[in-house]
Amino acid sequence: MSKAVEVKVFFNFRSPYCYLASKNLWRIFDDYHATLVWRPFGGWDGRSNPERAKIKVPLTRQDVGRWARRMGIPMNPPPLATDPTKAGAGSLLAERKGLLREYIIEVMRAEWADGQDIGRDEVLLKIGAAIGLSEKELVEAVASEANLKRLEANRKEADEMGIFGVPSFVIGEEKFWGNDRIDFVIDYLRELRLSKV
Repeated sequence: MSKAVEVKVFFNFRSPYCYLASKNLWRIFDDYHATLVWRPFGGWDGRSNPERAKIKVPLTRQDVGRWARRMGIPMNPPPLATDPTKAGAGSLLAERKGLLREYIIEVMRAEWADGQDIGRDEVLLKIGAAIGLSEKELVEAVASEANLKRLEANRKEADEMGIFGVPSFVIGEEKFWGNDRIDFVIDYLRELRLSKV
C-alpha cells in the first residue's frame, strides 16, 4: 500500500472559490492516498482586501456564477458584511470530532447556496445540530482564543510558504492555487502513483 501524502488545504469560508472547491476537493482524499491537513483562515485572510474587493465583487460574482452553472450548483451570495472567522474557528471543532467534511459542505451550502450570514451564531448552531456537533462545544469553539490564534497561525504559515489566495493546496514543495487547479492536484497525485484503485 502506498504511503499517504499530506495535502495542506488553505481555506476561507468567505471565498466563493472555496465554495466551488468544497464540492469537488473530496476526490483528492477519496481516490488517492492523501491526508487532509486543514488550514482554515478567518477575516480577510487569503482574500482581496476590502478596497480591492469592492472592485472585484461584480466580476467575481459573474465568474463564480458561470462556474456554479457549469457545476449544476446553486449560487446565492451571502450579505457582503459576512465575517467567516467564527465558521473557521468552528471548523477546528468539526475536525476534532471527525465531522470536518460535513461541516465544510453544510456551512458553504448555507452561505453560498442559501445566502445566509455564517458569522451569526444561530446559523452555525443550526448547521452544527444538523451534522451532530454539540451546541455547547460549538459555542465554545467559535469564541475560543486558542482557535482564533490557530486561524492566525495558519495565515502566518501561508505567508511564510508564499500562499496568498484561497483555496490553495500544498503537497511538499508543490503549490496549487484555485478551485480550478484541483485537476492539477489530482494529476500530481497520479504522477506520485498514489491512486487507491
